[in-house]
Amino acid sequence: MIYLQMKYLCHTNNNSFLFNPMKEYMQRTTFLKRCVIGLLLLTGTAWCEAKVKLPVLVSDGMVLQCEQPIRIWGWADPSEKVEVTFLKKKYAAVTDESGRWAVNLPATKAGGPYSMNINDIVLQDILVGDVWLCAGQSNMETPMSRIMDMFPDEILSYENTRIRYVKLQQDFSFAGPKSDIKPVSWHPVTQEHVMSMAGVPYFFAKSLYEKTNVPVGLVNTAVGGSPAEAWIGEDYLKEFPYYLLDKQICQADGYMEATNKLQHMRNQLYNQTLDSNDLGLKGNWKSPTLDDSQWATVDMFANWASDGVNWINGSHWLRKSFDVPAEQTGQPATLRLGCIINSDSVFVNGTFVGSTGYQYPPRVYQIPVGVLREGNNNITIRLFCSAGPASFVPEKPYKIIFGNREEVSLLGEWKHRVGCQLFPLPGGVSFSNKATVLYNAMIAPLKGMTFKGVIWYQGESNAGRHNEYYDLMSALIQNWRNLFGKPDLPFLLCQLPIFMEQRPYPGDSSWARLRDAQLKLSQHIPHVGLDVNIDLGDWNDIHPLNKKDVGYRLMLQAMKLVYGQNGFVADGPVYESQEIRGNEIVLSFREGTNDLQPVDELKGFAIAGADGKYQWAKARIDGHRVVVWNEAIAHPAVVRYAWADNPGAVNLRNKAGLPASPFQSIDNNTKAYRPATLSLHDNEGITAQ
Repeated sequence: MIYLQMKYLCHTNNNSFLFNPMKEYMQRTTFLKRCVIGLLLLTGTAWCEAKVKLPVLVSDGMVLQCEQPIRIWGWADPSEKVEVTFLKKKYAAVTDESGRWAVNLPATKAGGPYSMNINDIVLQDILVGDVWLCAGQSNMETPMSRIMDMFPDEILSYENTRIRYVKLQQDFSFAGPKSDIKPVSWHPVTQEHVMSMAGVPYFFAKSLYEKTNVPVGLVNTAVGGSPAEAWIGEDYLKEFPYYLLDKQICQADGYMEATNKLQHMRNQLYNQTLDSNDLGLKGNWKSPTLDDSQWATVDMFANWASDGVNWINGSHWLRKSFDVPAEQTGQPATLRLGCIINSDSVFVNGTFVGSTGYQYPPRVYQIPVGVLREGNNNITIRLFCSAGPASFVPEKPYKIIFGNREEVSLLGEWKHRVGCQLFPLPGGVSFSNKATVLYNAMIAPLKGMTFKGVIWYQGESNAGRHNEYYDLMSALIQNWRNLFGKPDLPFLLCQLPIFMEQRPYPGDSSWARLRDAQLKLSQHIPHVGLDVNIDLGDWNDIHPLNKKDVGYRLMLQAMKLVYGQNGFVADGPVYESQEIRGNEIVLSFREGTNDLQPVDELKGFAIAGADGKYQWAKARIDGHRVVVWNEAIAHPAVVRYAWADNPGAVNLRNKAGLPASPFQSIDNNTKAYRPATLSLHDNEGITAQ
């Protein structure tokens, strides 16, 4: 073959049809030499250009955990040498047969910024400090832009490049633990990036840095609506076989794809049917000149979306007229429409100004200059709700704010008409909330990292299954401690605050039960702290705005539990025991938390006899204890405090200003709380290096 090629070369290169054997031999030899040299050069080039691949979080701007051994890892070709240079010292590793490598750097004091060389890769702007894993559901990812109303000056005036933040992209996996996460970048706390940061981690890090002066790294994995079981590895869910059986069904070949396709088709057809039959779209009800005199006049907070028996699903149109003085017409204006259930499209004088796809985000829409006119103006809302009740959420801002801070209120009466009534649309299957899938995709890939601790804000999605929450969270905590090789990895739990309407009578509560499980976790499992937030919620918002005090109280827990600052009072009054004296029950609290704050009237207590029928109780502070009674109950047996979804303005605190956790003085749960007993092992699906 080579001979024929050489003959062809001789023929073409010398423009001769004569065949010269000697000349052919010399050219053939030269050609072969060139082939060998070229092959060697290609092989050498490939060897030189073999690239080291790093995990997503090992990148520019990262924060490494201080005062603990640092692990740097990645991938390359098998048997390749990898050299890491950091702080003028070199560390070498050779990839294994699967192409993995890792080096362990010695514990390093807090500091930076530094650089790091990994073969031909140069990483810049590295800090060494305390790295915290932030996890849970939506309240751990609620961004600063959503809470600006409460803390505008503080947020806009603060920058700190020694606090770094990274928010993982949502991902999930049924196929077991992944080796890495989706691409993201580390960002410092600057005005350029602050609005996309989550509020709880932000205020936690800000408060912590003020106490320690140590750089802080925040790795936020939270996913809105996620249940606890989605964050737990399969080996730790053996006590919950029904979750694993559900997972088994979901990961069957083609099942997820077919379900998603069907759900997408169903939603598409539902929306098409709605739009094609919506009288408001056909009749251009957004027009500012529309005659709506025959529409129903409704109080905006009344049940206008009901036919008197059932909620009306589909589209609702709401209109309101308002006057604007001449001096305001040339100014920029902001429309605040509180929160609306469920999704909306909003028009001002027929001009579209914004839409929101689900109920929780606050509606803040900018009205372009020139849209508003002197005198009468109109707002029209097309509101869509597929699972009732469509409504405005009370006690939220509904107004137009002009550039000079003058306001026009939008409270009161609106015009209402149904555009199209449809059947309720059942909820679909959320595969990203199934057991193990978030753990596999967003926690297991972080195995090589070292964390100072975990802050966890979650539970809303498990409140309906509160009886299993203690065991689920025990498994999760043990799972993560084993994954990261730290049997004492601190967990700081954010207890759920108040939510939903307050009831006029004492009773049981799923949210109270879940809060109680969170309390027991902090009492039974070592190195677990509880951030009590019962006073920081909003009855009408599952995402309360006050994330600052949540973050501050997390810092107090960290200073006590993680940094060993015993002088910090981190807990409100912690219930310990009761004593029955006649028709009174005397409650005692843990030493160090029982310096009780005097109040005119203690609120939030209920008392019951042996029959378990609770009635509201009176209560008073007696030194370091609380005395509870109801004159109609001669032989009391048990007390509850703040035991409700929304217990109202409960006020048992200590002089540090910290609230007591909701509690019941006798635990009558049917399922015993117990600490996890799983052993430390390495079976997370990612080989340890």
